[in-house]
Amino acid sequence: MIIEQLVTSFFAAAGFGVIFNAPKKSLIQCGTVGMLGWLVYTLLVNQGVDAVPSTVMAAMLVAILSQVCAKFFKTPIIIFNVSGIIPLVPGGLAYDAMRNFVLNDYNVALQLAAKAFLISGAIAIGLVFSEIINQVIRKTKLNRQSVR
Repeated sequence: MIIEQLVTSFFAAAGFGVIFNAPKKSLIQCGTVGMLGWLVYTLLVNQGVDAVPSTVMAAMLVAILSQVCAKFFKTPIIIFNVSGIIPLVPGGLAYDAMRNFVLNDYNVALQLAAKAFLISGAIAIGLVFSEIINQVIRKTKLNRQSVR
């Protein structure tokens, strides 16, 4: 079952790379970044970790892999970030929340909407936190080089 999810997440991330006009040569990397992010999320959730911290960790991995791919393939980081987070976006959860609002099941709808909101925020936090760590590492390296 996990193999099916990995293949699906790969094609979802690569497919959104096509939609966002990513260069053809980077579509494999876009798919791989999304697939590995989904792998981390799935493994953590299967280990009993809540979806929100799992999403933060997966988004951080997506951001780190995006930074590596951007440097290695000399491509803007946004290409890999946007494609890579697509499998983590809680679209199904948001749909279920809206459906329950329409069906007047407000208690369930609010729970699902809150969860979708938290997961969306977790994606943003993971991406930002990874970028902050990257900037701190860069400044530390520059400071060490300037001291020498």
